[in-house]
Amino acid sequence: MCLILIAYHLHPRYPLILAANRDEFYQRPSAAAAFWPDIPQILAGRDLVHQGTWLGISRSGRFAALTNYRDPHAARRNAPSRGELVSGFLRSEIGAEDYLERLRADAPAYNGYNLLFGDLDGLYWFSNKSAKAVKLAPGIHGLSNHLLDTPWQKVVRGKKSLANVVGNADFSREDLFAILADRTQADDELLPDTGVGLARKRMLSSIFITSERYGTRSSTVLLIDSNRQVSFSERSFNGGGATDVVVDFEVV
Repeated sequence: MCLILIAYHLHPRYPLILAANRDEFYQRPSAAAAFWPDIPQILAGRDLVHQGTWLGISRSGRFAALTNYRDPHAARRNAPSRGELVSGFLRSEIGAEDYLERLRADAPAYNGYNLLFGDLDGLYWFSNKSAKAVKLAPGIHGLSNHLLDTPWQKVVRGKKSLANVVGNADFSREDLFAILADRTQADDELLPDTGVGLARKRMLSSIFITSERYGTRSSTVLLIDSNRQVSFSERSFNGGGATDVVVDFEVV
């Protein structure tokens, strides 16, 4: 997952509004969002290499989503899968603050990551590249492959677009998917220096990414209303950017 946009306790009907893109190599096998046969309380897509996920929600209302922290020179091939951190929270029964302490203890084992996790009563951000965790305040938040609300151009652009959408009481899911489909690349002077070279920085700078081998694999819109009813919509994409699979779930 390479961009997560959240409106938290800001809209009169939906305390949580999320729009997120997962970017990955096209050849990496993945399953579209569904309730997992082996862990039926989890609704999420699935990485078929390590059996974890990048974003999901449980029937009890627990939510978690992950982005990698872009630092290619520090990556270790033998580190455990970061997708286990999402499914670990979703299947757990411990509180978010207790899970945060577990994340802190295990942080050195993993390659760089950001994790958003919690529920409507408390949503937290933790990164093993930061000395602090944050309990999200009401408002618009954005997360890409650096720390929470780092002003990369795709984050700034996405947060502004999300604020415009949720300012309308009668917005639609299509309005949120339109944000996630934005292929505008940042100007070179606004590109962050993350050690991946200019051509790759340009490619990664758009909200929706396409390239020969890597790009946006899925877009997810998650809405939780004031009665804690969940609407979960996901669109999966093939290497050309065309929609491949569409799934919609309503969870009461």
